[in-house]
Amino acid sequence: MKNLYFALLLSQILLSCSPQRNLVYFSNLSELTNSQIKNQAELKLQKNDQLSISLSSLNVEYDALFVSANNNNAINGRLGFRVNNNGKITLPRIGDIMVEGLSIEEAQGLITKELKKQIKEPVVVAQLINFKITVIGEVNRPASINVPGDEINLLEALGMAGDMTVYGKRENVLVIREDKGVRNMVRLNLNDKSIYESPYFQLKQNDIIYVEPDKAKEKEFSPNNRALPIITACISAVAVLATALIR
Repeated sequence: MKNLYFALLLSQILLSCSPQRNLVYFSNLSELTNSQIKNQAELKLQKNDQLSISLSSLNVEYDALFVSANNNNAINGRLGFRVNNNGKITLPRIGDIMVEGLSIEEAQGLITKELKKQIKEPVVVAQLINFKITVIGEVNRPASINVPGDEINLLEALGMAGDMTVYGKRENVLVIREDKGVRNMVRLNLNDKSIYESPYFQLKQNDIIYVEPDKAKEKEFSPNNRALPIITACISAVAVLATALIR
């Protein structure tokens, strides 16, 4: 009987034990410090990006022409100029302007420069309106997210997806990025403060973030492990019955 109790106790211990995991972000951050971190992943315009470009100048008629020229390409009610397969956008009376590889500010400056050749005192505001990222895996709300501005980092993206579940591997988050037709995959450790130095911490349009489940979830949802509680319950029942009969 002692052997039976020992086996039962051992099985309970084995079932309850699981590897300890670090669920704390930046757990190796010993103290709070002030530091300046350069953005190593400044957003650059790519093919098929859609730019919202608003114009204000002393030439009201030209402003109206500029606004109406691409109404058919509007996204979410905002005027849109698509970056074509040649990396250019087409503006009224100006024609094609190469913007691929430029930042939003650089494209805005270039457009302003070209407009000054046509009108006086143009004020141009450009914004990327189809900036989208996708967060999947062990997060509470997996989704494709439309970014309202032109800047978002990995932590913000996870926050918009409801944060990781307790099963998400914080030390092994996969970021998938396509750049100039080349797909790159990088794994990041959110337990390590050095993640701020990664060019993949600041996200770019169409990035995919995949949070991998840990082994605890794999075991929990394994067909074999789902039978273990039943087996344990049966052993417990047999032990209780045997004790009652002996008494």
